[in-house]
Amino acid sequence: MSTVIITGSAGLIGSEAVRFFAERGFNIVGIDNDMRAFFFGESASTLWNRDLLKERYADKYKHYDFDIRDREKIESIFQEYSSDIALIIHTAAQPSHDWAAKDPHIDFTVNANGTLVLLEATRQYCPNAVFIFTSTNKVYGDTPNYLPLQEMEARWEIDPNHSYSIGIDESMSIDSSKHSLFGASKVAADILVQEYGKYFDMKTASFRGGCLTGPFHSGAQLHGFLSYLMKCTILSEPYTIFGYKGKQVRDNIHSFDLVNAFYHFFQNPRCGEVYNIGGSRHSNCSMLEAIRICEQLAGKKLEYTYTDNNRSGDHIWYISDVRKFQSHYPEWQYKYNLRGILEEIYTLQINKY
Repeated sequence: MSTVIITGSAGLIGSEAVRFFAERGFNIVGIDNDMRAFFFGESASTLWNRDLLKERYADKYKHYDFDIRDREKIESIFQEYSSDIALIIHTAAQPSHDWAAKDPHIDFTVNANGTLVLLEATRQYCPNAVFIFTSTNKVYGDTPNYLPLQEMEARWEIDPNHSYSIGIDESMSIDSSKHSLFGASKVAADILVQEYGKYFDMKTASFRGGCLTGPFHSGAQLHGFLSYLMKCTILSEPYTIFGYKGKQVRDNIHSFDLVNAFYHFFQNPRCGEVYNIGGSRHSNCSMLEAIRICEQLAGKKLEYTYTDNNRSGDHIWYISDVRKFQSHYPEWQYKYNLRGILEEIYTLQINKY
């Protein structure tokens, strides 16, 4: 059976991909050295998830505790499995705006150089494999903040007559905006993935995600919006809303729906593609709206404070237009809406805590 290499395999999207492809008979090679604990502290560690995967898929899953920046070790994996590798799903990353500013060198080397190591290993040892990169809507920088937005009771909304009223599509420029250093390092990786596809005729795609979420997210203050929000609600821990009156809007896609999109691309791949992918108009919310649902599910009020200081480069309103992907892969459909996502997060967390 073919092998799937998954980086960040104990994280939210990585572990979802492990489950998805293992249950379809693929052999899985997972690469994850738990840098999430390094970035966000022990409470954000993914070791618990790694151990679940190793136990549940013992005959299908082999784990490597390697750093994706270590070219020698990464190439040894690719050389070992070589032509058996059918798919690489690259989810490992430094994912936080705020953390990137603390150590730009680590942020860039993980996000950009690590991606280069993986792409080149793919080109050298399994050039016919499909390479999928988990990119981000932050490649557009703060350009979405200059759209004609209207303040509503509980959210910001775009002018309904605007061309992006359904959502932001891939035509938005990534130039002349403030990305945050995290956004800049992801832009570099995103462009590399496209270039390897177009220059070397490799089957690659950058999926520019909105808020990626689900029950297996190790949410932390600096990353993992819905997971961390639910955790604070359940445990009565203080939460801080950063700017925009708490009315900033995000679209949220369940990890299963994203990985299912990866699967559709894998079955009929293209070269150097780019897709905006997120909850779209199907699944989105403001911060205030998310808090209300968390409080309803937990049966208690969230203890939160507000500061006017928004995070640099953060979006006021972002909803993905996924119609390009849907036009290429019309059989792909959402399984989860916003309420279903939060119900799953609540169920897992109430049992965990």
